[in-house]
Amino acid sequence: MCVSIDGGFEFYMWSTYAGKLLMTLLISMAPVLELRGAIPVATAHGLEPWVAITVSIVGNLIPVPFIVIFIRKIFTWMQKKSPWLGALVARMEKRAKAKSATVERCEFWGLLILVAIPLPGTGAWTGSMVAAMMDMRLKRAFPPIALGVTAAGLIVAIVTYGAFGLLNNF
Repeated sequence: MCVSIDGGFEFYMWSTYAGKLLMTLLISMAPVLELRGAIPVATAHGLEPWVAITVSIVGNLIPVPFIVIFIRKIFTWMQKKSPWLGALVARMEKRAKAKSATVERCEFWGLLILVAIPLPGTGAWTGSMVAAMMDMRLKRAFPPIALGVTAAGLIVAIVTYGAFGLLNNF
């Protein structure tokens, strides 16, 4: 950490360009925040729009293969570990199964739309969990999730920068 001129604290990582890229990547990888949080935060810290969008999309996609491939094994392990973790897994599975009803009808487009809507309870993490609960293989699940993340990134960027502001920055 370092002290800023006004006496408040500033996180050191945001003071370098590489730090801004890394923090944007890490925020976009985090569940719940994902790129919905990363793009506005990166903007507030001075990253160019195209850099913030690109890094956020890449960061948001990094956990996808791990979730699709390993989440069921992780859930099984968690359920055996403790009743509290078992209850947490049950809630997460219930939420994913509720979202999977929409996705099951039209698999590709349903998953894409679920991931593309930048609202809480949607996104790459939820889409990956839904794909895993539906026993989708990674090669079938990744393309619609990747397109959904890209669409969500563009939607968040338009909301963050405004349509004209975004066009002027490219």
